Amino acid sequence: MSVKVNLDRVMDSIAAACKAADRNPEEVKIIAVTKYVSIDRAAEAVEAGIIDLGENRDEGLVEKWGHLGDKAVWHYIGTLQTRKVKNVIDKISYLHSLDRLSLAKEVDKRAASPVNCLIQVNVSGEESKHGLEPDSVLDFVRQLREFQNIRVAGLMTMAPHTDDEKVLRNCFRKLKTLQQEVQELKLDYAPCSELSMGMSNDYHVAVEEGATMVRIGTALVGK
Repeated sequence: MSVKVNLDRVMDSIAAACKAADRNPEEVKIIAVTKYVSIDRAAEAVEAGIIDLGENRDEGLVEKWGHLGDKAVWHYIGTLQTRKVKNVIDKISYLHSLDRLSLAKEVDKRAASPVNCLIQVNVSGEESKHGLEPDSVLDFVRQLREFQNIRVAGLMTMAPHTDDEKVLRNCFRKLKTLQQEVQELKLDYAPCSELSMGMSNDYHVAVEEGATMVRIGTALVGK
């Protein structure tokens, strides 16, 4: 299936979710997760009109960036090892996985200008998932005050892999509540306007619950 056909389906689904939630579809940014696809498939996504590409490995991002460069807006969506920050920080516009001070310190040190960072939160509490515990988020945001090149653009989470819509909604709503709590701090460096949540199997629910970024791989660029 072509990326364009897939994109039309995804956009229709997002439009329906936005209608149900009384939202504007333009509020939702589609990030094509290209970590398992070829450079040609990523290029097809760009040609189909997808601006935002997401990678979860530094090698994959560097490789695709080398071919597509500024034709796309690059999102690093995976766990980033501190020692690999230098490989990607000058190539990405968004880091979706800020979850520790050591990483913030390295990003601050390596970045030439402020980086849009999303704090990864382990809302579900699953041991297999990375991210801060929800109760730690506000203190973590306050501690980021010392880093001039860290801009807290929003929050990110990964919901449990389940078809139980109630479980999914509960997860996404908790992240939305956390976002509002960060915004109430009224910190210049932490506008926290973005919610990165929802993937191929649950993005429609995430959109209904306030997602501004959905990370879609299989449903969009999968073959």
